[in-house]
Amino acid sequence: MRLRELAPGKINLCLFLGPVRGDGRHELVTLFESVSLADELVISPSSADEVVAPGVEGSNLVSEALAGLRRRRWLAPPLRIEIDKRIPVAAGMGGGSADAAALLRVAPRIAPVGAVEVAELAVELGADVPAQLTPGVSVGTGAGEVVSWRAGLAEHALVIVPLDAALSTAAVYAEADRLGLGRGRDELQARLAELDATLEPGGRLPDALHVNDLAPAAVSLCPPVEEALAAVRTAGADHALVCGSGPTVAGVFWGADSEDRARRAAAALTGRFPRATVALPVSSPS
Repeated sequence: MRLRELAPGKINLCLFLGPVRGDGRHELVTLFESVSLADELVISPSSADEVVAPGVEGSNLVSEALAGLRRRRWLAPPLRIEIDKRIPVAAGMGGGSADAAALLRVAPRIAPVGAVEVAELAVELGADVPAQLTPGVSVGTGAGEVVSWRAGLAEHALVIVPLDAALSTAAVYAEADRLGLGRGRDELQARLAELDATLEPGGRLPDALHVNDLAPAAVSLCPPVEEALAAVRTAGADHALVCGSGPTVAGVFWGADSEDRARRAAAALTGRFPRATVALPVSSPS
């Protein structure tokens, strides 16, 4: 047995920040989209469970996912899981969550495990993991872990601009609290209603909803984010967004010529941002 599984990264086409919940996490309304910038997991038999992730220091969510499966009496043989990291680390694109979701997605092909158990473990691992179990477009509520999948959007492409920086998600949320960026529950529900009303199959997200409430906090902690946003706009993107809690920036290009426009923009950006790359929406791990 030797399995390969892609782990698509995600962007947040919008993210509205609500109040702090009783468990210390924030209520959110967000629109996740999986993209073609993906890690790859290679899973093979071994003498003991081992996760190899070059460039990732300390524990990682794949190790936690593997331990969680074992606690649920998942009777797979000992495994070696090698992760080819392509999604920027600590960059707001959910790379660790994508990797954990990829292992959970492939786990039933290795040994029996129930769908309910997999879903429960995904929630335990973190708010971004459930949405990445099934790549595509989804609305996240709760702290992001309550997921409803949606049809694909109108044709579009993206430019992903990683920065030579890393941001802690917890630090960005703390800075958002310090800056008073959160919305009240009523306003958050109003944004959700607007989002639901516009998400038709093949539809385009309205300009007014291309918002990430965490962006000012990311800029406050990492000022180069603002420079990247301005550069992406200058390169012709219809919208420039911070990915999740940052610091990665994405440019969104809508329309039939979106991929060509995105490629021209990426070429123009690589002088200042050498890792700028084009990504496309994906709806499956293949």
